[in-house]
Amino acid sequence: MKKECLTIIGTAHVSQDSVDEVKQAIYEQEPDVVAIELDRGRYERLLEEKKGTKVDEKISVTKIIKEGKVGLFIISSILTYIQSKIGEDLDIKPGSEMIEAIEAANDLNIKIALIDRDINITLQRVLNKATFMEKLKFFYGAIVSLFTSDDEEIEDIEQLKESDTLDEIMEYFKDMSPNAYEVLVKERDAYLAKSILNIEDDHVIAVVGAGHKEGINYYLDNPQNIPPIESLVDIDKKGFPWLKIILATIPISFIVIFFLAFINGIDIQGNLIEFVLIGGGTAFIGSLLSGSKIQSAIVGFIVAPLTIIHPLLAAGWFSGLTEAKYRKVKQSDLANLAKAESLRDLWNNNIFRILLVALGTNLGVSVATLVILPSRVFIPLFFKVWGG
Repeated sequence: MKKECLTIIGTAHVSQDSVDEVKQAIYEQEPDVVAIELDRGRYERLLEEKKGTKVDEKISVTKIIKEGKVGLFIISSILTYIQSKIGEDLDIKPGSEMIEAIEAANDLNIKIALIDRDINITLQRVLNKATFMEKLKFFYGAIVSLFTSDDEEIEDIEQLKESDTLDEIMEYFKDMSPNAYEVLVKERDAYLAKSILNIEDDHVIAVVGAGHKEGINYYLDNPQNIPPIESLVDIDKKGFPWLKIILATIPISFIVIFFLAFINGIDIQGNLIEFVLIGGGTAFIGSLLSGSKIQSAIVGFIVAPLTIIHPLLAAGWFSGLTEAKYRKVKQSDLANLAKAESLRDLWNNNIFRILLVALGTNLGVSVATLVILPSRVFIPLFFKVWGG
């Protein structure tokens, strides 16, 4: 690729102007290669949508949970909702400029290069790098957006045409989640630049989100600063798991107090019963208040005492899995998140309901673990052990 023969078109994924600009540039220049900011998966999904193929396959929530991809799925769903909602308000389908680039390239028999990093790798790296507080703030901001009226913010939404929607969203969260911003924007700037440099043909038009254009140009001018590709696609967690260790100290302390009470001859049968009833009861109530089936609430009640003393398990996911057995999730549920205009719409969405049940069950157990059980069970036992 010759830098002097490269044209980078910065687009907004929900802008008709971007669609027109891309089409005009490709037909006027007739480049050797059209490079687009897509990975293989998103490229194929866009083609299927363009053909009008309706894919309504069932989503395996069980598989998502067992493979530890719940957070990945939630983030992906939230971003899909936000971007689709903006596109709906602007009457333009997200990704239309990419489809236009693909069609123009095919019409002129021009090669297409997919230059973006796999979206699953990107989102997994966000989960790995973001701190607990960053995740909390991000989800809070995203949830607030679900209940915010768009009518009063059309003018702000229109401004998104000037930049890549996803990057605009993360720019909004930049102060709250700098690590997520680093992964979604800065890392992808480097990855996109490296992919462009790897193109062997001379004349290239690159269609990317406007938020990436400046960063890509920087790396093209300073290729020595591009990190090794291996470091940009690695999804293994690094560092010492301080948070997990801290969270593990709570259930471990519960076990230690029970054990010390037992070896000191203190009758703990009543305390054990109270532990089970409080832990299971709060999970049961939390699940029901979240709108679960009675079966899901019962499962939450049964597993809650076990999950309280096991820091790597969460009662909510067991309730969620049970709920998923009765609420068959389809691709249309994910698509319909973009059409949700009221609490009723969200309430009727199977994905939202399953996640709500999981969240409600976990909140119930958290109340028991952090508030009720210490005051009702463990502090009294502690004083009995130490003669208080």
